[in-house]
Amino acid sequence: MKLLFDMNLSPKLADSLMARGIESVHWFRIGAPEAVDNEIIAYALANDYVIVTCDLDFSVIMSISHGIKPSVVQIRVQGIQMDRVVDLIILAIQQYTNEIEVGAVLTIDAKKARMRLLPL
Repeated sequence: MKLLFDMNLSPKLADSLMARGIESVHWFRIGAPEAVDNEIIAYALANDYVIVTCDLDFSVIMSISHGIKPSVVQIRVQGIQMDRVVDLIILAIQQYTNEIEVGAVLTIDAKKARMRLLPL
């Protein structure tokens, strides 16, 4: 599984996940910072990435388009240390690997992860 981090998240998250063996890249390293969400979705789809974001726009776009890929991981945590966020991401993607691979929106908060299969 390859993770593509949206501009609204710290590049340090992608770096931390790479250091823990999960292929991850931040959008600013591969695309224009001002890219629109549809451009990021197209890149993720063409290159088999899962989008990681704290923005709700991606799940709305996937819902409107009735798309089944790319999967989206929404990070809905605030005020906790980055290492804890990394742990939450790893735990959630391990728990929902099969669903993410076929197409899902995974929402992670400080207490739990919720998954919805695509299309929404």
